[in-house]
Amino acid sequence: MHGTTVTTSDGFPLHATTFGHGAGCRSAVLIAPAMGVEQHYYAAFAQWLAEQGFFVVTFDYRGIGHSRPSQHRRSLRGFDADVMTWAKRDCAAMVEFVAARAAGRPVLWIGHSLGGQILPLVPNRERVCAMLTVASGSGYWLQNALKLRMIVWWLWFVLVPVSLRLYGYFPGRRFRKVGDLPAGVIRQWRRWCLHRDYVVGFEGEATRRRYAQVTTPILSLSFTDDEFMSRANIESLHGFYSGAPREMQRISPRDIGVRGIGHFGFFRKRFADTLWPRAGAWLAAWTR
Repeated sequence: MHGTTVTTSDGFPLHATTFGHGAGCRSAVLIAPAMGVEQHYYAAFAQWLAEQGFFVVTFDYRGIGHSRPSQHRRSLRGFDADVMTWAKRDCAAMVEFVAARAAGRPVLWIGHSLGGQILPLVPNRERVCAMLTVASGSGYWLQNALKLRMIVWWLWFVLVPVSLRLYGYFPGRRFRKVGDLPAGVIRQWRRWCLHRDYVVGFEGEATRRRYAQVTTPILSLSFTDDEFMSRANIESLHGFYSGAPREMQRISPRDIGVRGIGHFGFFRKRFADTLWPRAGAWLAAWTR
């Protein structure tokens, strides 16, 4: 495991961590995080994949975790970024970084939640050979899991607008929701989540076409006890990928003999003998 800095096309330094070695790897894997989730959350799974012979890279989007500039440690007020920036600048730089070190091996994408939503927005996405999405669905709030809807109503119509006026960013750590997010990120995400067709609906027909033009094979892993994403959310998002071969696996905790998995559970070490091999076997099919 080695920390490194990846510089984006607009000169922003992203913090990334590599696991394993590019030379001689089976394939290279880039893990694209969920909204507000720092890369260390994926370290155990990344290390496990490296032990299976993959070269794996995790990273923090700008403004998150170790990619949060020192002058913005206390506050993200005035920090300029939105979700499109993360996709078009940050993810694009990470794809180039991974491909350059993969020694001609396939580049694979694992997208957790938001990470599985934004591949079509990445300008060099054609370098990605296959995508595994984990608990990734549309963020449309009226399709969210039933227990979440009232919380999300409060988030989108009260907490976020008031917070942006008071703080100039979303101080999620203070509220124990999502995490600290730049104003541009939370504003854009909110607009998407309030639209029935999420990003493709709000951003227009050109964006809808970008999703439909993706031909990258996709495996979706979703969970019946996901406290955020309902089946409708999952199916809606993957329906936007209308041109891609899609395999949808919906897993119940009962299927693997556990009490719960949830939106974040997949990446926890306790699933190293159950869920992780399922993902590893699919990724291994894209080995050259």
